[in-house]
Amino acid sequence: MIFRAVRDGRPYPEHNLTLKQWAEIPPRPLRLDQLITTKRELALDKLLAEDSTFYGDLFPHVVEWGGGLYLEDGLHRALRAALQQRNQIHARVLVYTGQPE
Repeated sequence: MIFRAVRDGRPYPEHNLTLKQWAEIPPRPLRLDQLITTKRELALDKLLAEDSTFYGDLFPHVVEWGGGLYLEDGLHRALRAALQQRNQIHARVLVYTGQPE
């Protein structure tokens, strides 16, 4: 298995971080098998695109909440890493303390 689990949607409350705020979080290495995805589907054209991060952050965004590491943005990059036989990625991790609903 590549990821710890595959979900459809975020289980945590909205955090409202801007791209600028995400950019201030230093990336750290994470194992792919620790991550829980928040998207069940992906677009093959984005997975295969060479310039898929041209307009965005180079590092995936992960939210640590309730004992889980949720891959909020960067599913295509993470899957690309797995296809290249890598078992970890560098990601920006928001340690979120928002209360469960």
